[in-house]
Amino acid sequence: MKLLRHFTANEEQLEHFPFRRELSMESYLVENEGVFALDGDAFSDVVIIQEELTLKQGRSSKDTDGRIDVLLTYSNEYIGVVELKLGELNDLHLEQLEDYLKEKHQIIEEFPNILDSSVSPEPKWIGVLVGSSINPVLAERLSQGYVTNCGVPIAALTVQRFKGGNGSIYITTDIHFKNNLANKDLTKYSFNGALYGKGRLVLAVLKEHVFSNPNITFATLEKDFPSKLQGSLGVFSSDSEAASIVNNTARLRHFVKPDELIKIGDETIAVCSQWGAGNINNFIFQANTLGYSISR
Repeated sequence: MKLLRHFTANEEQLEHFPFRRELSMESYLVENEGVFALDGDAFSDVVIIQEELTLKQGRSSKDTDGRIDVLLTYSNEYIGVVELKLGELNDLHLEQLEDYLKEKHQIIEEFPNILDSSVSPEPKWIGVLVGSSINPVLAERLSQGYVTNCGVPIAALTVQRFKGGNGSIYITTDIHFKNNLANKDLTKYSFNGALYGKGRLVLAVLKEHVFSNPNITFATLEKDFPSKLQGSLGVFSSDSEAASIVNNTARLRHFVKPDELIKIGDETIAVCSQWGAGNINNFIFQANTLGYSISR
């Protein structure tokens, strides 16, 4: 039996347009890293570190080397190990991912600065399975909060691609994930009647501070929110410096979307997005000193 799949969006009928090769799926996801996001909090700000990373004896269950499809970070707090499969995800793929996670010390040895230690004093991990579908039994296990023997939570993403009549490409994703270990990372901070995660809190406070002080200069803002509050990157930088970091390192470290940039006189700044357990309290203390009320 041949199964035909389509759906309609804004009265445009979309036809199923599956990836034909695993490398094609990988390339698309790497170029659109936001697809890897698992939520709007701790697992949202995605940075791709490397693809096709070899691990010596990475398949311990088979006594062979292994290869991580994608290595990434979430919100500069979690290191993500991604296993991609073109078809349906099953327990064999979970076993493969667990083998890789047993060798996670190799990743730290090769990428000792993968996370900013001032943001995340100790790295935390997550494994991510990605496929076009998932075995229902495995999906249920992950949705109940599956954790490996070495204490790493596992999530799964199923990715479907569709093509519209005008050639537009659409991607749908389903997430199978419940992280029972990271409640402290999902802390929300209340500011001006809204709730924010760590990085978005900093962005909201700086926007409010600039709005309340329309004549503020770059130097004065830096005095109000010293670089040391964040660490090596500072609380904010010029938009050109933020762009330079991306160009030189391929890593996004600031909020750089048009509605996230902040205008100060004839300058534009980008607020650093790298905030975690190691530095957010420094910022909150300073914000409180300036009269801003922030609660958890």
